[in-house]
Parts: sequence; structure tokens; C-alpha cells
Amino acid sequence: MVFLEIKNLRASIDGKEILKGLSLDIDKNEVHAIMGPNGSGKSTLANVLLGHPKYSIISGEINVKGKSILESSTDERAKQGLFLGFQYPIEISGVGYSHFLRNAYNALNKSLLEDQKDREVFITVKEFHEYVKRNLDNVGLDPSFLSRYLNEGFSGGEKKRSEVMQMLVLKPNIAILDEPDSGLDIDAVKAVAQAINNLIDTGAGIVVITHYARILRYLTKLDKVHVMAKGKIIKSGGKELSEELETKGYGWLGIDE
Repeated sequence: MVFLEIKNLRASIDGKEILKGLSLDIDKNEVHAIMGPNGSGKSTLANVLLGHPKYSIISGEINVKGKSILESSTDERAKQGLFLGFQYPIEISGVGYSHFLRNAYNALNKSLLEDQKDREVFITVKEFHEYVKRNLDNVGLDPSFLSRYLNEGFSGGEKKRSEVMQMLVLKPNIAILDEPDSGLDIDAVKAVAQAINNLIDTGAGIVVITHYARILRYLTKLDKVHVMAKGKIIKSGGKELSEELETKGYGWLGIDE
């Protein structure tokens, strides 16, 4: 059984239909990339999968392990192992970064221990801090970040690394990363890609939404590349498709960029 199944999904925001019959299967231990021009619905798909309240489902299905999650709240979807790395992470003043991570990890543990038998259980705050510090190193963030408020005062690149670091700490079953490479220099792209590789090694499923092939070149595994346009997947292929898009753009597929 496929872990995450999307069938003929139609969704709208403010009365405008964005997703128009999209279907996609994503399993654990698979790495997918979704590419496409601006306005094609890529970020809408990411938000709809995690239950963003501004979006309305018109029809279709979203199933996790064969069961519908359309009526599930965002936190319930997270507890089933879905994770969203935001395109534009927001600053949350007053919420300590370390405190946020520990509470999120403990909340997820109750649900995900069944799926992840090797998932660590931390008894003390010190044990958890050591675990988080290892993951900070993986994305090139300084341990001082743990004493700051969530994303407050972070640069654009630091926010992106922070999102990926959260993914490493929380260990989801399926991680959806909305443009994790946007605004990053080449060294930061490599660091983020390596962090994604670390999660790939755990057997998680990964969806990377991106405009460019560069971050995909640094991934140790890439099973499928999908082209999205006008709210649907219009073409799928292997890694070579991403390079073709990088070279040719989208015009050869009959898409206006």
C-alpha cells in the first residue's frame, strides 16, 4: 500500500480553483521532485496536504496508509508523519526554538513509534539537546540558535536551514519541502541537500518542490520528477527530466512560463 495517495484532487482558495484533478502517489523511501512555472499550484498542493484552513477541497482524495485525512486537522496530519517545510517560514516571537522542537518531537513520538521502531525516546532535556545539536551541525547552524525564538532575526538562508533541521529532528514519514533552495548560495544549497540526504537514509519519503535542478544534483536518490502546470501533473520522468527543464525551460511542453 502506498503511504500517501492523492487522487483527482481539486482545491480552491478565495473561490478560485487552483488544483484541477491532480493525482500523485508518494511512498516511504521515495524521493520526488515537483517542478513547474510560477502559478502552477505547487505551493497550493503542499499547503492542502497539511490542511491549511484557507484552502477548500472541492473533490478528490488524500489518503495516508489507505485512510482519508481530508477531515483531519493539521496537527493530526503531522502525527501521521507528514511534514511541510515552508517556502516562507514566519517568525514566532516568544516561542523558544529548543522548547518548540522538544514539544513537537514528544507529541509526534506517541504516534510515530509504531512506524519507526528505531525512533529515539529522550528522557532528559540534556539528552534531547545533544540530539538537536548533532542535527544543527548537519545543516551548518550554530548551537546559539537553540536559545533564540523560532525564526526571529534569522536570515532567509538561516530560515531555510532551520526548516530542514526541523525535518531532521522530527523524522517524518513524508517530508514536503517547498522550495528549500530559494535564496540560498551554492554552499547553503549543498548543506541543505546533505541534510535531505540524511533523512533519505532513514527511509522517509521526500517531495522537493523547486524551480531549479541544482539542489536535485546533490541528492543521493531521486526516483521521479514531475512537471506541474495549471493545477495538474502533466509529465513525469526520471532525473534527466529535471536537467531537460533546466536547459529548455517549459515551452517545449506547451507551457507558458
